[in-house]
Amino acid sequence: MATVMQKIKDIEDEMARTQKNKATAHHLGLLKAKLAKLRRELLAPSSKGAGGAGEGFDVTKSGDARVGLVGFPSVGKSTLLNKLTGTFSEVASYEFTTLTCIPGVIMYRGAKLQLLDLPGIIEGAKDGKGRGRQVISTARTCNCILIVLDAIKPITHKRLIEKELEGFGIRLNKEPPNLTFRKKDKGGINFTSTVTNTQLDLETVKAICSEYRIHNADVSLRYDATADDLIDVIEGSRVYIPCIYVVNKIDQITLEELEILDKLPHYCPVSAHLEWNLDGLLEKIWEYLDLVRIYTKPKGLNPDYEDPVILSSKRRTIEDFCNRIHKDMLKQFKYALVWGSSVKHKPQRVGKEHELEDEDVVQIIKKV
Repeated sequence: MATVMQKIKDIEDEMARTQKNKATAHHLGLLKAKLAKLRRELLAPSSKGAGGAGEGFDVTKSGDARVGLVGFPSVGKSTLLNKLTGTFSEVASYEFTTLTCIPGVIMYRGAKLQLLDLPGIIEGAKDGKGRGRQVISTARTCNCILIVLDAIKPITHKRLIEKELEGFGIRLNKEPPNLTFRKKDKGGINFTSTVTNTQLDLETVKAICSEYRIHNADVSLRYDATADDLIDVIEGSRVYIPCIYVVNKIDQITLEELEILDKLPHYCPVSAHLEWNLDGLLEKIWEYLDLVRIYTKPKGLNPDYEDPVILSSKRRTIEDFCNRIHKDMLKQFKYALVWGSSVKHKPQRVGKEHELEDEDVVQIIKKV
């Protein structure tokens, strides 16, 4: 482990020493690719020496979405979990009170959201320090991450946590890079771009690909991508998760400081102890999760508005709806009747490719 750590440190030092300009771009790209490979080695060590997942970390995924609380020790994650879910997670004014992953459940707008209180991470978690590896590995499985920050501690904490999560292949509030990378059998590296590139050129792309022992590939860019974007696509193990920065303990700062915080993107100021703005936080979580509620209507009865079927806004066709209820439903599917904003007529007869909108009512008609 020490040798990998040493190699990572050496590369980071060399990157810090290297000036950023066109002449060094391909050298920096090579270093970034080496760094990404070493990080991957660090995350997935050989099975012989690796310990188990750690007691209390293998929490079963339940509910419609999973939200993780990540932050440094003693910023109020457990208090926030207790106030939002009513679950008891031990609270004390000293650091590292929570040592395992504690789940809680919020019922919000008919959806069941699982909230995970993860132990405080320390700087260097991405390099395996503390319980960091298990904490961030659990964070990778979440649909939304809440980074809890202390209003009275400096904002540098935000940078440190972002760096730890980035090191683990978690990209916050970002879209997957809009570039195509396809390996082939022969023909060398073919590099095309529909826009002017300021960051990547053929030399840099070749250097990065050769580091991964890829000598034949098609790379096409649709925007001004960086070397990091290309490495992310080649590695392929990146997760893109929406993130909200929850600034806790706002009762301890002035109104002027609060107004400055309010202008920052993806921020939500709260006071977990005094229960300030918790409903605002829940609304923001709902917005970032981007879920769609679909109500069912049995034949001859009124729609069931109490228990909606929750779908992701990226996968909200009638087919996804049927699979969510039961995997055998599609075999008997004839057509569906839909009431709501996704159709012109009320009701309208649709097939399984039809995309649903939030709060639509659906009745499935089966084959006889």
